[in-house]
Amino acid sequence: MTVTADSTIADVLREKPEAADILFRFGMGCIGCALANGESLRQAALGHGIPLDELLEALGMEE
Repeated sequence: MTVTADSTIADVLREKPEAADILFRFGMGCIGCALANGESLRQAALGHGIPLDELLEALGMEE
């Protein structure tokens, strides 16, 4: 599966377990968050005030 900015956080973490450390660096405690199964990476970035392009670059992902 290819994960994108529109993938859920849970999918991103399943496909890229190393993403957990990066999400924490950006102030996102998404591993235990109940929204991880339904919220996209794009939505989470917006909700946390994180520039999506910076987050995707750190995760090695494209939009």
